Amino acid sequence: MIKTRYDVKTCDTGRIDKVNPEHAKRAQKYSEGILQAECRPSFAKTKWSELFPNRYNADLLPFITKDVDAHSNLFQYPPPFGFRDFFDTLQGLVQLLPEFDLPAELQSRRCKRCVVVGSSSVLRGLELGSTLNHFDIVIRLNDAPVQGYTNDVGNKTTIRMTYPEGAPSSPNEYFQNSLFVAVLYKTVDFAWLKAMVKNETLPFWMHLFFWKNVATKIPIAPRRFRILNPVIVKKTALDILQYQEPQSMFFWGQNVPTIGMIATVLATHLCDEVSLAGFGYDLHQPKAPLHYYESVCMVAMKRQNMHNVTWETQILQQLVREGAISDLSGGIDCHFCEDRG
Repeated sequence: MIKTRYDVKTCDTGRIDKVNPEHAKRAQKYSEGILQAECRPSFAKTKWSELFPNRYNADLLPFITKDVDAHSNLFQYPPPFGFRDFFDTLQGLVQLLPEFDLPAELQSRRCKRCVVVGSSSVLRGLELGSTLNHFDIVIRLNDAPVQGYTNDVGNKTTIRMTYPEGAPSSPNEYFQNSLFVAVLYKTVDFAWLKAMVKNETLPFWMHLFFWKNVATKIPIAPRRFRILNPVIVKKTALDILQYQEPQSMFFWGQNVPTIGMIATVLATHLCDEVSLAGFGYDLHQPKAPLHYYESVCMVAMKRQNMHNVTWETQILQQLVREGAISDLSGGIDCHFCEDRG
């Protein structure tokens, strides 16, 4: 735990409205250029395989399918790295899900571009919203809102990826043609997801097992729910980030990848090209806003000990510099910034 003199909710929110107009124009031009170029089939998987030989598995299924008994690697680790000791629970849950892949209209596209939209305040003022809406798949994380911020973050949402505590409570953040991808970390998460799919009320006592209030309703059809393949979390942690293997059944206190890092790896299994927007935390500015939509300070990220955001940033910088992913908002490695020409 890092002690500072800053309160986590006394940020200098004024700075997020002081974006240089020329910088915003360069960001817009760079992002539009990504979309105007010819899409390269299988590019992301090929590039990641080259950068992480024997560490990146291009053949992973993105979501849990109905034949869970055919995938023993699902049960090697406890959540969130696997579903060990949850075979029966998982089998019962997948029976409620009619579909297990991308919708047919997306699968049929010859070449797909993903953008993972993070929550960093770097997005504010760049006015990338209309450009982000033109990506084939737009992945949004946790409760990061589009309502009130569409000029900067867009409003197209192909996938909302989160765990129970991160799910938006407002029904206005869910869209009938979007997918809800659940990341399951603990026992009670399975019960929560089952209640959401069946449109049932979660028993009151179960709320005691969440570390913050959870959404009580996800207003989409059962066919729009997906369960993230936990092997993607495991491969992200152990192979891409090269963290130590989990030593106990508890994930807290270990280095667990951020939802943004997991989503970036997931995107390589869904799309041919992958871009990021709204990624990057400047931990040297403790009083700067952490997110584009609230006044929590950057120091809040330094106080947590579950995620190693410094190391993740270094890996993402490598990926951007090698051209494996594109950084549309420049928070990781800015290709359009003035000092880069």
